Amino acid sequence: MIDQARGMVMALAPCSSERAWDLLVDVSQHCNVRLRNVTAPLVATTQDEPLPEQIQRELPAALRRLHATEHR
Repeated sequence: MIDQARGMVMALAPCSSERAWDLLVDVSQHCNVRLRNVTAPLVATTQDEPLPEQIQRELPAALRRLHATEHR
């Protein structure tokens, strides 16, 4: 599940596998939930499941942080 979510982030961001991992960990830490509780709902969006609100809010912020650190 984690690798599937990592691949999704790599395709959407776009970024390396390591950066995708960092982003998922960042979302997990900011939402104060286990990594699997971030990745499972993210992968479930491929089956038209809605992303939990907390993750919906945090994911764009994590993407901004990811891109901000890449441009330093």
